[in-house]
Formats: sequence, C-alpha cells, structure tokens
Amino acid sequence: MKLQHILLSLAFLSDLLVEANIIPRYFAEIKARLEPRRRKKKPVAAPVDEDGWPKYFHEPGGSELANHYDSRYEHGILTYEDKQDTQVHMMRAYLDFFKKNGIETWLAHGTLLGWWWNGKMLPWDWDIDTQVSGPTLMYLGTHFNGSIYDYTSADSDPDLTPPIERQYLFDVNPAIIERDRGNGNNVIDARWIDMRNGLYIDVTGLSETEPSIAPGVWSCKNLHHYKTTDLYPMRESMYEGVVAKIPYAYDRILAEEYMEKALVITEYEGHKWHPELKEWVKKTPAEIKQERLDRQQARRKKQQEKEERKKAKEEKEKAEQEAKEREENEAKEAKEETPEGEKKDDTEPMIGPEPEDDHGIKEPEKEPIKVKRDAEPEPEPDLEDELPVLEKESSGLKHLRRRALDNDLR
Repeated sequence: MKLQHILLSLAFLSDLLVEANIIPRYFAEIKARLEPRRRKKKPVAAPVDEDGWPKYFHEPGGSELANHYDSRYEHGILTYEDKQDTQVHMMRAYLDFFKKNGIETWLAHGTLLGWWWNGKMLPWDWDIDTQVSGPTLMYLGTHFNGSIYDYTSADSDPDLTPPIERQYLFDVNPAIIERDRGNGNNVIDARWIDMRNGLYIDVTGLSETEPSIAPGVWSCKNLHHYKTTDLYPMRESMYEGVVAKIPYAYDRILAEEYMEKALVITEYEGHKWHPELKEWVKKTPAEIKQERLDRQQARRKKQQEKEERKKAKEEKEKAEQEAKEREENEAKEAKEETPEGEKKDDTEPMIGPEPEDDHGIKEPEKEPIKVKRDAEPEPEPDLEDELPVLEKESSGLKHLRRRALDNDLR
C-alpha cells in the first residue's frame, strides 16, 4: 500500500511539473547543451547598385527557367502548354492595356524576332520583351505603378467554354529615375506580371543618355542602342491576334542583335519551322531520337572518312619511299656491275700538245702526207697479225702503236 501511495504521489508531482512547464524546459536545456553551438546567420542584405538603389525585382533562382518568374507569385515551373497559354493571354492583355490608355509601346528582342517569323511568340522563348520611351516610362511610373488589370479574353465563347479571366500587375521599378546601368541590378524598368503563376513581361525604357555627344541615339540600361530613324516612324502590325507596334527598321535591328542566321535558320531548340503551316512545331521524342542517331552516324562517317584519308596518305608515302629506295638500289647495283675499263670518258679533249703518259713515251710527230697524182693506190697491209698484239697491250701503248702504224702505212 505504501508503494502505491508513493507512485501516485510521484505521478501527481509530475503532472504539476509539466503544467508548470518545468520538465519541458529542463529537457530543452539539456538538449541545447548536448547539441553543438551554431553561429547565427546574419540576414542577407538586399544587393545595392552603385547609386544606392537596392535590387527591386526578384526571381526564385536555382535554375535558368526559375529566373523567368517573379518571386512573389511563383508556385513552380509551368508545363510547356501552360507556359504558352500564359504568354499568349499575358501579351494580349498588355497590348490591350496600353491601347486603352493611349500609351505607346513596341516589341523588342526575341519577341520582335517571333513577330518576324509568323506574328507569334517563339514557342521555346521564356522571355517577353517590350520597350517604351523614357518620357513614357516616367508617365507610367507616375500614373499606373501598382495597377491591377482585369482581363477577359476577347475570343472566349461563354456558351462553349468558361471565359478566360485573369489579373495582371503592372509594377514599375523606382530606380527608373536613374538611366545608367549601375551594377546591373535594375536593368529592368517595369514588369507586367501574371498574378496566377509569376510569369512576366519585361518593360525597358529607351532614353537619349548623352544627347550632346550622341544625339539621336537611344539606349536602355542593358546596353542596347538604337537610332531615332531605326525606331520611328513606328509600324503597326498584328501580334498574337491583336494590334502591336513594330520599330521602323526592324530588319536592321534584328540583324545587328541576332545576325542574319536567326532570320533563315529553320531548326532551333527542339523545334522545326514548317513553311506550309507557318508555325514552329515542337519535335516529337521519336524525331529527336532519330536526329540524334543521324548525328551520330554522320560523326562516325566523318571519322571513318578521315581515317581512310589518313591511311591512303600513309600508303602513298610508303609507296613513294619504296620506289625511291628501289631506284637508289638499282643505281648502286648498276654502278657496281659496270667494269672500270668500260667507263665512258666524258672529259673534253685538251687543246695543244698532249701530255706525256706515265711511261715517258712521246707521240711521234706527223709527217706531211705526199699525194702522188695519177698513182694507183697501194694495197692496204694485212693487220690481222697486229691486232692480237695490240689487244694484249695496255690502252695507252695500243693507241701509240696504232698511230705509228698508220703513219708507216701512209
């Protein structure tokens, strides 16, 4: 019985300690002592540019695609189809907003390139870029900063499908009053943001930053430069089914920014241009796989041709070397087989008296030949007995004896 009373007393005491928050605090202190001490991280300060302006627009980061979302409204990366649907209606809402308020804006960069191909956005492009003039930018910051635009798609048929209704935020960067680039944290002057998912349109202003040095040259904070005659007078066209303005010298602007190949290349970023459809069509996985195999086969074929050319060159060099060695050997063998006595004397005959030979024998002087008129020619002597003797003698003696014999005969 005493033990039971003791246990009940301990249970009652423990309840009191828990209610008084003594036991949890005690165990928390023990845990804190056992865990290694960690330094408290200092809060990261917002980046500040050279003029003292902190970075205004923020992106989630972590990947290239994530940098195309505003951090305040991003909820993950959209699918390919959702991204396209978002961009189409976001662009229509933007142009509709500017038209209703009588404000001028025009297409720029990759958005302008998409217009050049078929009046639509490039399906692989995550950026939408527009531009305004410097005075227009200041007007937008004064009268429309923070505006929320309610959009209803004009091509929605409420009898068939629910209308497409969305909201967009027009947010202007306070750093628009500074027209220099600074350290690059505030090169975007304003954004048109889809509040459902964070995708946005970049809006940049163009200003004559150095009118005294470069009059008529308009620049943005991202170091793009345009002449007044490149921009004006603006052209009107259609983009994604609505009216849009295009710079006057759009072809020169695109060629300078992307080079001429961007205006003619028909395959890019997993898409292929179909002229009969006037559309960029995404390639199927089977097409991408086949193209990969074709590229591998082309590389193997190129490598094989390179090896064959190398082998042919080596065989040619080897054959030339063998032919050269064969000619050298034949010349050497011919030289060794030729007797010394049969070598041709290529030396030129000497003019004047002939030098004496090694035996001191001097050639006899020639006597004048006397010709008898009307005399019968004397028979030539038989030299058969002399020839064997001449051939046994050396070449020098043979020569002298023959000449002496000739003189005697004469």
